Amino acid sequence: MLPRSQRARALALALLALLPSLVAVLLLPGTAQAAERSVSGGRLDWGIRSSFLTYVTGPIAQGSWSLSGGASTVGTSQFRFHSATGSYDPDSGAATAAYSGGVRFLGHQQPDGSYELDLTVSNPTLSLSGGFGTLYADVRSKARGSGEITDRARVPLASLDLSGVDLRGGTQLAVSGIPATLTRDGATAFAGYYEAGDALDPVTFTADTPERAALPAEDPEPGPEPGQEPEDGQEEEPAAREITDAAVDWGVRRTYREYVTGDIAAGRWELSDGAQDGGALFRFPAGEGTVDPEQGTAEARFTGTLRFTGNDLDLELSAVRVDIADGTGTLSADVTTDEGARERQPLVTFTAGPEQLAPAHGLILIEETPAQLTDEGADIFGLYQPGTQMDPVTVAFALTEDARLPALPDIGSDPVETETAAPAPESDAETEPEPAAASSSFPASLIAAGAGTVLVPAALTAYLMSRRRSARHTEDPSGTPEESTRS
Repeated sequence: MLPRSQRARALALALLALLPSLVAVLLLPGTAQAAERSVSGGRLDWGIRSSFLTYVTGPIAQGSWSLSGGASTVGTSQFRFHSATGSYDPDSGAATAAYSGGVRFLGHQQPDGSYELDLTVSNPTLSLSGGFGTLYADVRSKARGSGEITDRARVPLASLDLSGVDLRGGTQLAVSGIPATLTRDGATAFAGYYEAGDALDPVTFTADTPERAALPAEDPEPGPEPGQEPEDGQEEEPAAREITDAAVDWGVRRTYREYVTGDIAAGRWELSDGAQDGGALFRFPAGEGTVDPEQGTAEARFTGTLRFTGNDLDLELSAVRVDIADGTGTLSADVTTDEGARERQPLVTFTAGPEQLAPAHGLILIEETPAQLTDEGADIFGLYQPGTQMDPVTVAFALTEDARLPALPDIGSDPVETETAAPAPESDAETEPEPAAASSSFPASLIAAGAGTVLVPAALTAYLMSRRRSARHTEDPSGTPEESTRS
């Protein structure tokens, strides 16, 4: 039998010989970590803090709240932010998702018309990793007492507890009921109404993470014809022009949507024939018609059907039209109820002067213009008086093929399976803890390769220790090692 030192040396040399094979395993197709994905589309539903909403609108603050940037409501106590963008690592589950939209709270109106309480929370962003997360947001707030305005971007507003939630793998992240607590920065942003560590409303979110698709080759954009170049975005040909594409966005009215889905009507809405849901608004697309910027007139017809149903409620809007003349726009639709059908009913009117019909780069955009309910609209919806302020209207007319309509708020795909976040239960001393789910998400070849990178140094260490022990055992009285221990 070989001496111990020679056996250890032989083992180490054999393991070293395996190292190139282990490296090759790491380079095999399919063994590398999955590529990071982009987040594209999704929604974040959060009530911020329900008691705060009650306080703002209650008898003390006597205030209100309003939405901006395409934010909408879910039920009566949650705000929905939209159009998630960011990144996602399917191996670790780490993700960032930035959403659009904002909500502004006003309360304690002063004699001069200003408000002592003035807080805006917008553009929330989630940063998630390792069972924990942070919700950031842009915050504009007014300090109590001094009235000093603070406007900060990406404030770490809330700490999130994702205990027991595994975000690895899949093409969509979807988690509901994430416990949230106010951070120190968040308490400052809330102007001292709450303290760090106070519980906030739970957070629910989705984020679509599709596989990356190859980008199609883009054709070079054609340049202007000689002598046809417009000056500084000003369009020529002011005469009546055909619309190449158009869309009208309108949410009816937030309180009406809440009435439909609330406890009284206990209903819903359905979209068909191409109509689209943008969360806080409905889009009627594929517009056709003409516009005359010089005369300040336009007429366009759109596709899409919107139907509200519920207790004692069945209302359908279709064949939506927009007509503009004499500085006023009218949005009308064919209306069907259980009492029958009525064609081309004017629902709301809005301001649309000639300056708003001036094209820029092939696009006419009348954006979020205030809308008032007509007499016919009041009769149709049944909850409001004529002249009531309804949700604003956005109209976009494309006059050239390369003009782009504004993007619709993207609330992402409906979650197929939604995980519910909850604090991890305390482990039972008599129960063996389950292995971490991470072990199943790594290929066996990677595990083997990782083991190899540990075994090789371990073998070298064992070999060197064996040499050292052997040297100690064979030293002569003078302290000089025997020749057999030298390499």
